[in-house]
Amino acid sequence: MLNAKLQQIKLVITDIDGVLTDGLLHYDANGEAIKSFHVRDGLGIRMLMENGVQVAVLSGRDSPILRRRIADLGIKLFFLGKLEKKTACYELMEQAGVSAEQTAYIGDDSVDLPAFAVCGVNFAVADAADYIKTQADCVLKQAGGRGAFREMSDMILTAQGNAAVFSSAAGFLKTVEKMGQ
Repeated sequence: MLNAKLQQIKLVITDIDGVLTDGLLHYDANGEAIKSFHVRDGLGIRMLMENGVQVAVLSGRDSPILRRRIADLGIKLFFLGKLEKKTACYELMEQAGVSAEQTAYIGDDSVDLPAFAVCGVNFAVADAADYIKTQADCVLKQAGGRGAFREMSDMILTAQGNAAVFSSAAGFLKTVEKMGQ
């Protein structure tokens, strides 16, 4: 059943803190000083995008660090500083030209539950709270900031017949060519 849903995915909406990062906030006297992102998650984002699956970011926080990472990855669809995620998901779906059934969401905390309620497939990272995991269609093995997004992207690419993108040299090289590197 999950595999059939993943075949239809055309948009992935991801939270940032606790999904693309480990959720820790590092402050100095000037505010947020550093965030750590896993390189495998970034590659998973790029592989999805180069294989026809749009990726959007939806975060309750906003910072120059987040904006830099989004720009570095070439993500065009995003809302930052948006705690009300239900409406934001609908807006992102409209911008992407997809339906709820064609949209996957990955989250880790209570702020993500309204997004879970409106997206077709929902993923929780391994270290999400139990009350989040029980509402997800799939609980990932990897924790937030530790490759959870990549685990999900591999599942989507596999379901869509694109596993060679990450599992073979020839498939990966075709994706790298698309990335323009």
